[in-house]
Amino acid sequence: MKNSSENTLVPVLRISFPHEDRLGRGKMELLEHIRETGSISAGGRAMDMSYRRAWLLVSEMNRMFKHPVVESQRGGQKGGGAALTAFGEELLARFRQMERTILTTLADDLAWLESNRVIDGTEPTA
Repeated sequence: MKNSSENTLVPVLRISFPHEDRLGRGKMELLEHIRETGSISAGGRAMDMSYRRAWLLVSEMNRMFKHPVVESQRGGQKGGGAALTAFGEELLARFRQMERTILTTLADDLAWLESNRVIDGTEPTA
């Protein structure tokens, strides 16, 4: 019997920078939501995250790199908004490519782990 997708092994990419900065799937998901909604607050809400938390994560990413990841615009007729910069788009694309590379590279090892693991606390019978 095949396991559901939520019960399969998944490698998780997290890149640790000096000074405790990290880049991982949560920040990348936030960037995707910001791109879709045009808003930091709406991007955060899509992840059940406060505006403050989303803003802090965006600020952290903007601080981590030579180029801004997200640019925001205050107020105005449309009430402001936010967008990924060209650098932010490339960062997101490269991170997602790194995730695909990990999955491809580790496919055989993940299959081996999957075939040898205990599922739901029950050991296979011999």
